[in-house]
Amino acid sequence: MSILELREVRLRDTRGNRIGFQVGKGEIVTLLGANGAGKTSVMRAIIGELSPASGSIRLDGSDLAALAPHRRARAGIGYCPAGRRVFAGMSVTENLQVASFADVKERMRRIDEAMALFPQLQTYARTAAWRLSGGQQQMLAIARALMAGPRLLLLDEPSLGLAPILVAELLAKLRQVAAAGTAVLLAEQNIGAALNVADRAVLLAEGAQVAEGFAAEMARRPDLAALAMGFA
Repeated sequence: MSILELREVRLRDTRGNRIGFQVGKGEIVTLLGANGAGKTSVMRAIIGELSPASGSIRLDGSDLAALAPHRRARAGIGYCPAGRRVFAGMSVTENLQVASFADVKERMRRIDEAMALFPQLQTYARTAAWRLSGGQQQMLAIARALMAGPRLLLLDEPSLGLAPILVAELLAKLRQVAAAGTAVLLAEQNIGAALNVADRAVLLAEGAQVAEGFAAEMARRPDLAALAMGFA
């Protein structure tokens, strides 16, 4: 079952193939590409910050074109932007509370789930977000994106600025999120880490889609890795 579907999406004037892929329930799909390839633009188009020049974006089969960003969030799209963007002056718990549309009882249940997924957040529950390490802030950013109970979770460059061992730990948590039924779309420049956690991958270059396939198969193609890093 497809949660997200992009059909013939063109974000800007390109000569290459238009963007078209699906993300199913419980599946992790990674968007790969060098800086400027179009990964963040795809994310912004899905959440409604950017209007495609053509094509359609569908959530559970419904076209999102008429929905404003806040309505897309309520429809089931969670977004963790690049750079984390946590509320620095708020505590960990407060960051989570403000991200939920649910009533108090359900909100507390979701906070408990977030703390279970990232136990370090429990330790620093009353600590201001600016006091957290970069890795802890990224945990908080992902947990905050999950607070609305999204059917689709978008993550833009979650590995940015983090040590490799922490990147592996964070991305492994995404398998737990997907196992619970959430569809995950991950934009990454860290090719090895992304392909290791993803089910499928979509490679972008200059705003166009140049390849798509199973992550394990794409990991065995050095030509695609070079293109993803901007070396081809």
